Amino acid sequence: MEIKTKLYLVDSDGEKFMGIGVLWLLKGIEEQGSLRAAAMKLQISYSKAYKMVGNLEKYLGMAVVERHKGGSSHEGASLTEFGVRFMNLYDEFQQTAKAKLLEPFAQFSAQLDQLLNECHKEPKLWKNQSM
Repeated sequence: MEIKTKLYLVDSDGEKFMGIGVLWLLKGIEEQGSLRAAAMKLQISYSKAYKMVGNLEKYLGMAVVERHKGGSSHEGASLTEFGVRFMNLYDEFQQTAKAKLLEPFAQFSAQLDQLLNECHKEPKLWKNQSM
């Protein structure tokens, strides 16, 4: 048994604007130098990636991605200084939050094992009970 967690930042309407997918997209933009290339690497459409960045920037009220026009490919993007700092801050937060779940999960897992062992020793407790 293992634990899986999903962390999201949501706005006042409960709409997600930041999570692991957006983090991967930001990392991809930083690595690829292109929103389109980052989207392709994540196997999402360019329009979805564009919307993800737009939602993030709208909520934060700050530019996270700087779009470059011109050059031979007529495309390109990089993270703003704020974008890099935000990406690193969120990445550190989500890693720390997930790591802090390991100890309570280990305790839960041990207690569940104990409970299962206790109940398997006396199966009559679970059988022959009518409601």
